[in-house]
Amino acid sequence: MSIQAMVDRLEALLEHFSVSARVFNTGALCGITELDAGDSGRMHLVRAGEVAIHHPAGIEHVTRPSLLLFPRPTPYRFVTDAERGADFACARLHFSGGAANPIASALPDFSCLALDDILGAKPVLDLLFDEASHEYCGRQAVLDRLFEVVLVQVLRHLMEGGQTGAGMLAGLSHPRLRLALVAMHESPAQEWTLDTLAERAGMSRSVFANAFRDTVGCTPGAYLQRWRIGIAQRALRQGRALKLIADDVGYAGEAALSRAFKAQTGLSPRQWRNAQGG
Repeated sequence: MSIQAMVDRLEALLEHFSVSARVFNTGALCGITELDAGDSGRMHLVRAGEVAIHHPAGIEHVTRPSLLLFPRPTPYRFVTDAERGADFACARLHFSGGAANPIASALPDFSCLALDDILGAKPVLDLLFDEASHEYCGRQAVLDRLFEVVLVQVLRHLMEGGQTGAGMLAGLSHPRLRLALVAMHESPAQEWTLDTLAERAGMSRSVFANAFRDTVGCTPGAYLQRWRIGIAQRALRQGRALKLIADDVGYAGEAALSRAFKAQTGLSPRQWRNAQGG
């Protein structure tokens, strides 16, 4: 097996920036259902029935079992038959780090996928719908975990199908750039240079730099800084000391991390942490 085939593109992402689900509805929705933006993303599974989804970018009509994904807080409306309705299972998605979570920020504002098209999802979906239809012991916990598994399968589907647009997920879809991205994700403290990243990707320096910018939407250096600062923000939320965080993400000390942090966020680490509520 080649090194390229062995790379797990999602492991380090999900290790640093986890996603949790909380089911809030299983059953029919009839007529008009309004959902405000709320404070989280949402995923809806339409098991049966027809639905018109009115969202900020337009209207989507669903006529077969489908998955609807809003990774960020968004207001929208479902319109179904007033009597027959449509059979739903719905969950809120909480991405650790909120808007700074690289998974949430890399996903499209809205995705609509036919359930049959999501490779490998059928056994999980069958189990999820069976749990949703019964009052088994531990039902809520099982449903929450199954929604989290479905989200991972959606990420796989979007990457394998090239449906990610420009950005991190597009880079993780690229057969060579993914090797450099995973290297940065797994070892943020390493002293990565354009040359070492290009070598990891098996590309020349100039070809790598151009391909990275065109695919991911920024330079490798800018991406590395954003990744490191994202990890630093997570560590600050956990109450870790700035000096230890600097060591973990590849900065020479608190001052170097603070400079990079302010360049990335516009705030010092202390100001940012206070703005988050301490």
